Amino acid sequence: MIEHEHGRVADDGTVYVRRPDGTEVAVGQWAAGDPAAGLAFFERKYDGLKVEAELLLTRLKDGKGSPESVAVVTAKLREQLETPHVVGDLAALGGLAEQLEAAGEARRVQAAAAKEAAREQVLAARRAIAEEAEQLATSTQWKATGERFKELQTQWSALPRGEKATRDVEQELWKRFSSARSGFDRARRAHFAQLDATRKEATAAKEAIIARAEALSSSTEWNETTRAYRGLMDEWKAAPRAGRTDEDKLWARFRAAQDAFFAARNAVAAERDEDQRANLTAKEALAAEAEALLPIRDLAAARAALRGIGERWNAIGHVPLADRDRVEGRLRRVEDAVHRFEADQWRRTDPAKRALAESTVQTFRDSLAKLETQAAAAQAAGNAAKAADLQGRITQTQALLAAAESSLAEYSAG
Repeated sequence: MIEHEHGRVADDGTVYVRRPDGTEVAVGQWAAGDPAAGLAFFERKYDGLKVEAELLLTRLKDGKGSPESVAVVTAKLREQLETPHVVGDLAALGGLAEQLEAAGEARRVQAAAAKEAAREQVLAARRAIAEEAEQLATSTQWKATGERFKELQTQWSALPRGEKATRDVEQELWKRFSSARSGFDRARRAHFAQLDATRKEATAAKEAIIARAEALSSSTEWNETTRAYRGLMDEWKAAPRAGRTDEDKLWARFRAAQDAFFAARNAVAAERDEDQRANLTAKEALAAEAEALLPIRDLAAARAALRGIGERWNAIGHVPLADRDRVEGRLRRVEDAVHRFEADQWRRTDPAKRALAESTVQTFRDSLAKLETQAAAAQAAGNAAKAADLQGRITQTQALLAAAESSLAEYSAG
């Protein structure tokens, strides 16, 4: 017989294990040779079961083992306590079973809490998607919002499906999301339907404008038709835009009608301008001839010459509009100079005005003589204050007399 701390093997090969209460129970029969080998075989079975339990216990403490594994391993340990088939410390196996059950329960509670947290996280994510969808339901940023709804749908589908306990909540959140998306889709369809109707109205309105523009394109009523085209352009700008492709095509037709009219008008204008440029050359020569009369020395000769220049000027005809003010201004300045010379000559030979100027000079001379007499008397009387006052008045009167004499001199020069 071979003894072991927790069992023995009999000479007949029967292997026994001692229970914690000291009783023995046979665990098996070893008939394959050395009894010691049989005892070692059942010891290895014990060690394997113990290692399996200890490894699972370690994993549970690390948060990795599953509660299901606990039930399997614990059942093995309990079985060895009831009907052992190993040799070793059975009490230790019982302790391991109790530790595994406690750790398994803690792991189950932890797993349940994690599962609940994950479930709440999924619900929170779905709730956030539903809330964002409801905020987007009234958006008019059609393209960007449509893309965002697609992204939200993808996010929703990527989330794990909830268990039966949260199925109703998820269904309600889905209804909120779906309702918001449907509301946005309806508004978008209505918007583009209205936009399409508006574009059709715009196309019809611009087709009508084009028809009128094309009807005018062959007109030779240059001024009236130019005003009509301005009016059509104002109508075009006021009309709503058609679709981008249609708008470009419509504009090309409208512009072609305008271009045909203005090309014809410009051709006529170019021919007219050619004639007017010849007129301009002739009028510039007359303007130079008139400017040669300046400065005026002989009024009668200047007036006669200017009259002849004017008759030839009027016979020439129009000049280009851009040059008209410039060339006419040259002749007008000569005419103004003749008129000023004539007015000045009349002013200097006007008898009434000359007489008035002479009277004014005499009045100032008499006043000056009187003031000088009074100043001399005041000075002789020793009245310095009065003499000073009179001297001031003399100075003023002298200035007025000088101005009057200057004016009279102009009449004398005439």
